[in-house]
Amino acid sequence: MKKFTALLLPIAIYAFLAPTAVAQEKTALVPLPSLDDFTKGEDGWALGLGLGVEYESAYEGSDEFGFEVDPAGALQWRTGDNIFYFAGEALGWRGLRDDIWLFEATVGFDEGREEADSDDGYLNGLGDSDEGAEFVLQARRAFNADWRYWLDGRVIASEDGNIGIFGVGRRFGEQNDGTGGELALVAVYHDSDRANKDFGINAAQAAASGYNQTYLDSGIRSIGLHYNYRQYINENWLVFVEGLYEHYSSDVQDSPIARSDYEAELGVGFIYLFF
Repeated sequence: MKKFTALLLPIAIYAFLAPTAVAQEKTALVPLPSLDDFTKGEDGWALGLGLGVEYESAYEGSDEFGFEVDPAGALQWRTGDNIFYFAGEALGWRGLRDDIWLFEATVGFDEGREEADSDDGYLNGLGDSDEGAEFVLQARRAFNADWRYWLDGRVIASEDGNIGIFGVGRRFGEQNDGTGGELALVAVYHDSDRANKDFGINAAQAAASGYNQTYLDSGIRSIGLHYNYRQYINENWLVFVEGLYEHYSSDVQDSPIARSDYEAELGVGFIYLFF
């Protein structure tokens, strides 16, 4: 699945682990494996760099899969309950408020789609869609300060349309350093502009490709599961695993571009922490 590389800004730390009677200082802004935090609870600069290998759909709707190597990590600056970061093509901020609210704003880029993304030629005649800027706003609300369960809402806005992502998640493990596992159930909504950018076929594309002209209304895009796992090997090395499965709605499945009724992704990688 194409990743909107949008990600990340302020957030902070210092809360108490609710299930235990002893207060413990958090070493991550929030103890969720889905959120990079290389600061180890300290103000100032932090840098983590690494590589990840993903086995994923060639493009959204594809039934072709392949391996891709991507850089991982970010440069972060923490001040109190805020983290500012630069991660590849994304520049953002995260902030923790009242121990149970996490807000994030990010400017990033959508990778777009090229006809060559399909080795079997299923995109021939559809043309290339250019990379474009995206603005991401996110809010997460924990049920209590230990972030065992949480709700998530995210809006991804661009000139090509908008996506809304709504989820509920649970983290596993007792660590407060952002390691352990996390599983989320998500629903993805797209407006008609974004739906037709990814799965629609206009008159010119229909004539060039031989596919039927297709127009999609706004609505549910997919329902899925997201899994994240992180673990420190030692003081400086971090290993991560990420998995994603999303089942498309019937409207998306009816598009000739969607040659599969789902998209999936599995990735593993390592990050080295310099500070």
